[in-house]
Amino acid sequence: MTFDSNFSRRRLLGLAGTAAAAAAVGRFAWAADPHAHAAHAAHAAHAAHASHGDDAQNFLRDAKDWALPAPRKLKLATNLNAICLAPVAVADNQGFFRNHNLEVEFVNFGNSTEVLLESLATGKADAATGMALRWLKALEQGFDVKLTAGTHGGCLRLIAQEGGPRSFEELKGKTIGVTDMASPDKNFFSLMLKRHGVDPVRDVTWRVYPIDLLGTALEKGEIQAASGSDPMMYRLRNQLGKRELSNNLVEEYANLSCCVVGVGGNLVRKERPVAAAVTHAILQAHAWAAQHPETVAQDFLKFAVNTNSEEINAILNEHTHAHYSVGKAFVDEIVVYARDLKAVEVLRASTDPRKFAESIHADVFA
Repeated sequence: MTFDSNFSRRRLLGLAGTAAAAAAVGRFAWAADPHAHAAHAAHAAHAAHASHGDDAQNFLRDAKDWALPAPRKLKLATNLNAICLAPVAVADNQGFFRNHNLEVEFVNFGNSTEVLLESLATGKADAATGMALRWLKALEQGFDVKLTAGTHGGCLRLIAQEGGPRSFEELKGKTIGVTDMASPDKNFFSLMLKRHGVDPVRDVTWRVYPIDLLGTALEKGEIQAASGSDPMMYRLRNQLGKRELSNNLVEEYANLSCCVVGVGGNLVRKERPVAAAVTHAILQAHAWAAQHPETVAQDFLKFAVNTNSEEINAILNEHTHAHYSVGKAFVDEIVVYARDLKAVEVLRASTDPRKFAESIHADVFA
């Protein structure tokens, strides 16, 4: 199967039938890097790996299997300004939490991962959504938090000047701009550099800039690539003279979740049905967003800063909200990230990727 190179670099495949079909729908990714192959279609049906039987299409169709018998108040920590998490922010409007008998109070944590995970571990928040590549190193430190699902893919981009590097190999000896040295995009593109024979610790220089100055730094030649997340990197890519060198929907990562659901360990152990209910509601919200990005974009405007519904809609359509992973499939995804983060010296050399993934996961749907 071939694809017209004029297509968008990242395209969301539409869901066939119900939103629940998301688990069985594959996705493709395009990137300017000639080594970034189109991802394979027909991603495995995740729910079948999570003790729900073989009918993955039914998993997200109805809340009744996971709804609580009585209303339960719950605090959900999330970054209310992150467009990739817009489906969670607007889930109340569409009744996903209510249908699970959940009365959700949002706690906006921004990018303070350690504070977020501590709040989960100590019961100040019950559940949270965030980026796996920002959480895994912190979880290695021993927070009592369990990951229950992957929610979608996308939202990290590597941008260069039109005449700049066109592959990871060409970044050897170059300087890459980032917003912070522990950011998920730095971690992701570090592991991609490693995969392409470039040592991200010794062969490139990472330089920190405020995100709104990354474009200027590119134009001045202070950096040869800029790494970051949406919406700022989406805007930077669309500027005259800029191009997307890569993103986090390439190669093996095209079929992996980038954002995850985390639940406090105590809640998982003592109230597993609550953990299942909130996880299922969040997955439903993302799957619904894949079919209705325009509605999500409009509803998200009350949370959004310096954007508009057209931009939100466009960004959502470049993410893969039709993808989710639970159970063994989700553990397998974490193993890939852990393995590669270990290879680029983010995780400890002594960490066993499989054992680590299993230790931080809870199959709340089993």
